[in-house]
Amino acid sequence: MPIFEYVCRECQHKFEMIVRDSTVPACPSCKATRLEKLISGFAVGATGVPSSGGAGGGCGSCGDPRGPGACSMN
Repeated sequence: MPIFEYVCRECQHKFEMIVRDSTVPACPSCKATRLEKLISGFAVGATGVPSSGGAGGGCGSCGDPRGPGACSMN
Protein backbone atom coordinates (compact mmCIF):
# COMPACT_ATOMS: atom_id res chain seq x y z
CA MET A 1 0.00 0.00 0.00
CA PRO A 2 1.63 3.21 -1.13
CA ILE A 3 1.84 6.29 1.05
CA PHE A 4 1.26 9.51 -0.84
CA GLU A 5 1.91 13.08 0.24
CA TYR A 6 -0.74 15.70 -0.53
CA VAL A 7 -1.46 19.38 -0.01
CA CYS A 8 -5.08 20.50 0.20
CA ARG A 9 -6.00 23.16 -2.37
CA GLU A 10 -8.71 24.48 -0.05
CA CYS A 11 -6.89 24.96 3.30
CA GLN A 12 -3.22 24.33 2.29
CA HIS A 13 -2.88 21.52 4.88
CA LYS A 14 0.00 19.17 4.00
CA PHE A 15 -0.43 15.50 4.93
CA GLU A 16 0.42 11.89 4.07
CA MET A 17 -2.12 9.15 3.42
CA ILE A 18 -2.05 5.42 2.72
CA VAL A 19 -3.98 4.98 -0.51
CA ARG A 20 -5.67 1.74 -1.46
CA ASP A 21 -7.48 1.06 -4.74
CA SER A 22 -10.86 2.10 -3.33
CA THR A 23 -9.59 5.08 -1.31
CA VAL A 24 -10.72 8.57 -2.29
CA PRO A 25 -8.22 10.83 -0.54
CA ALA A 26 -9.60 13.76 1.42
CA CYS A 27 -7.98 16.40 3.60
CA PRO A 28 -8.06 15.33 7.27
CA SER A 29 -8.35 18.99 8.27
CA CYS A 30 -11.23 20.31 6.14
CA LYS A 31 -12.43 17.10 4.36
CA ALA A 32 -11.96 18.66 0.89
CA THR A 33 -11.08 16.38 -2.01
CA ARG A 34 -9.32 19.05 -4.13
CA LEU A 35 -5.81 17.82 -3.42
CA GLU A 36 -2.46 18.16 -5.11
CA LYS A 37 -0.28 15.06 -5.00
CA LEU A 38 3.26 16.07 -4.11
CA ILE A 39 6.41 14.49 -5.40
CA SER A 40 8.22 13.17 -2.38
CA GLY A 41 11.41 11.25 -1.78
CA PHE A 42 11.57 7.96 -0.06
CA ALA A 43 13.46 6.93 3.02
CA VAL A 44 15.79 4.00 3.16
CA GLY A 45 16.04 2.38 6.54
CA ALA A 46 17.76 -0.55 8.20
CA THR A 47 19.27 -1.86 4.98
CA GLY A 48 22.71 -2.51 6.32
CA VAL A 49 24.11 0.07 3.92
CA PRO A 50 26.12 2.59 5.90
CA SER A 51 25.07 6.17 5.50
CA SER A 52 27.60 8.91 4.94
CA GLY A 53 26.25 10.57 8.08
CA GLY A 54 27.25 13.99 6.82
CA ALA A 55 25.70 16.85 4.95
CA GLY A 56 26.57 15.23 1.61
CA GLY A 57 23.95 12.46 2.11
CA GLY A 58 22.84 10.85 -1.11
CA CYS A 59 24.41 10.96 -4.53
CA GLY A 60 22.36 13.96 -5.62
CA SER A 61 20.69 12.24 -8.57
CA CYS A 62 19.00 9.19 -7.12
CA GLY A 63 19.52 9.59 -3.37
CA ASP A 64 21.72 6.50 -3.01
CA PRO A 65 22.76 6.55 0.67
CA ARG A 66 26.27 5.34 -0.22
CA GLY A 67 27.09 8.83 -1.49
CA PRO A 68 28.33 10.49 -4.68
CA GLY A 69 29.39 8.12 -7.45
CA ALA A 70 27.81 5.04 -5.83
CA CYS A 71 25.12 4.48 -8.43
CA SER A 72 25.06 4.10 -12.18
CA MET A 73 23.29 7.45 -12.68
CA ASN A 74 26.52 9.46 -12.30
